[in-house]
Amino acid sequence: MHAAQEEKSKGGRLLGWFNPLAAETSLAGRAARGLALLVLLYCLAAPFICWYDYARAFKDPFDPVPADAAKKPPAPGVVFTNTLVTMGDQLLEAWLPNDKLYPTILLDNPQNYQLGVLETMRYATRVLRDDLSRQRTTDKIDPNADQAFTAFSNNPNLWLFPAAEAKFSSGVKALREYEQGLQNGSSTFYPRTDNLVVLMYQFASLLGGESTRLANAPRDRILVASQEAAGDPNTEDTKQTYVKVPWSQIDDNFYHARGVAYAMRQILMASRYEFREVIKAKRSTDMIDSVIEDLRLAQFEPCFVLNGSRDSMFANHSLTLMATLQDARQKLRSFADTMRD
Repeated sequence: MHAAQEEKSKGGRLLGWFNPLAAETSLAGRAARGLALLVLLYCLAAPFICWYDYARAFKDPFDPVPADAAKKPPAPGVVFTNTLVTMGDQLLEAWLPNDKLYPTILLDNPQNYQLGVLETMRYATRVLRDDLSRQRTTDKIDPNADQAFTAFSNNPNLWLFPAAEAKFSSGVKALREYEQGLQNGSSTFYPRTDNLVVLMYQFASLLGGESTRLANAPRDRILVASQEAAGDPNTEDTKQTYVKVPWSQIDDNFYHARGVAYAMRQILMASRYEFREVIKAKRSTDMIDSVIEDLRLAQFEPCFVLNGSRDSMFANHSLTLMATLQDARQKLRSFADTMRD
């Protein structure tokens, strides 16, 4: 009985140590105990915080074309711009790359996924500013399109001065104003063949860079095309370099490429609608649909990103994704060549 009372007394003292309101405790001691209790509760909640933010970072695909578009066609450029706005809102809902605190700082996979989405949005917004919103290269640059591209080009890892979310939010706002201008006639969007070709070549270049990063993942140090040359029709295969990717970056490159594929698929679906007349005239609808399907197939998520050797029983997910993106890139180049001819 005495032993039981002693154990109970020890348990009471242990619980009392975590109680910041325990008797005979100094103010500093109460503050220290309260802080320790908060840290303990935060550590216990960390897995749930990670799960919540992880789920918010990966968004389901959406149909950018309104359901009533056949009856009430939107103004040219509205579907394209609204797609960028929607993806911008998705990023702002849970922007993780600039997180500096535990536990979300450990979520490198969704961080790289979001960076891939952002990179694709930068490519699309640049083409929107330089080509899609102008009839001729001598025309004045649309201020809202320019503001959007400038905002999305800011450092995505900044936490303060300025925060990345603040800049990206101003970019989304500028796109909304541009979209309103399309609806009231104060802004312009030109769904011409030459503009579509520019966008497709830019996306092909982006896919080339992503494929090269993935190709550098194998265990052996191999001779590969540099990322600067990959995808560029003028410098393709002219630069060669020996690259060995650290094992810690293999999954980073994988999820970055997945983010690029997700965003590119959404933008291509919007472009398919915006440029439907010129695509139909070239009888190339099936070609762009095939690219969109390849990008859909790129959205797979293994439990672990494995880097097995060529004769291993384990998969090499980087090379699997690379093959899918390479196929999409070749089809995209063929589609652009067909539209240009």
